[in-house]
Amino acid sequence: MSATQPILQPRMPKSWYKANKPHLFCPGCGHGMVLKALGEAIDELGIQSKTIFGCDIGCSLLAWNFLDVDSTQTHHGRTTPVMVGIKRANPELVTVAYMGDGGGYAIGSQHTVNAAIRNEKITVILVNNTNYGMTGGQMAPTTLPGQRTETTPYGRDPEETGYPTRGPEMIAAIAPEGAYVARGTVANLRQLKGYIKKALENQMAGRGFSFVEALSLCPTNWRTNAKDTWAFLEGKMAQYFPVGELRVPKQKEE
Repeated sequence: MSATQPILQPRMPKSWYKANKPHLFCPGCGHGMVLKALGEAIDELGIQSKTIFGCDIGCSLLAWNFLDVDSTQTHHGRTTPVMVGIKRANPELVTVAYMGDGGGYAIGSQHTVNAAIRNEKITVILVNNTNYGMTGGQMAPTTLPGQRTETTPYGRDPEETGYPTRGPEMIAAIAPEGAYVARGTVANLRQLKGYIKKALENQMAGRGFSFVEALSLCPTNWRTNAKDTWAFLEGKMAQYFPVGELRVPKQKEE
């Protein structure tokens, strides 16, 4: 490289709040990648000024000032109803509920289910890293059979604790017509951004509930190196949680 040649800086989405970068997530965490996909989708849709971002407790709370949009942090598991309330109060806003698998499938599971059944016009983005990351890596609703965590040191036994929650499959089965449901992965950011963008567009069109699960990384609690981290995400996780669109609403003809 020439001494006079400028050093290229990574391009940040316009809708990111740049003052808090680098972010506070652990090295190797997938949250930053999910939020990049969200930021780029917001940019491409031109909705930064009317987007409201709500984040849950857990690792996702570190996203409270990640985006340069109006944001709010809620009690654990209550992000969905808070964003439902904001959307009902002002339907012109684009509301995003951002949470982990605990916030959406454990303490907040009733809100996820009921918002889907009521076909609330919000977008939920749920990050699945198969454990409770912030509190030390305990078993979560998405922990895989045989996976070792702080509370399953010999591996998760489905006979004792049940099987992992397949959230998008559940939402697709109970949500009315108009819902959009997909599962993406940080291993394919372009595809994940596409799903998030479709979820936002579905909300903007007023068709129904929009739900995207993002398969993510947690090398700190998985105790994996880079090679094993990606192997777990693209291998075991992708096998149990298949990526793709599960519900795509039909668009009404003009």
